Amino acid sequence: MKYVLWLILFVLCWPLALLALVLYPLVWLITLPFRLVGIAVEGVFQLLKSIVLLPARLLRGRS
Repeated sequence: MKYVLWLILFVLCWPLALLALVLYPLVWLITLPFRLVGIAVEGVFQLLKSIVLLPARLLRGRS
């Protein structure tokens, strides 16, 4: 019975595995611009944060 279940699982899952293997690079390429925009936005926020906190850092002086 276990052998039959393994055969059914193999027959049902190998097309899904091949589909995932083919689609993964395409999904990666599609999401690449969104990741680059996220990195750029994070950089802008870090720049704004450092500009806002600069007076406090200058007034604090050396520790």
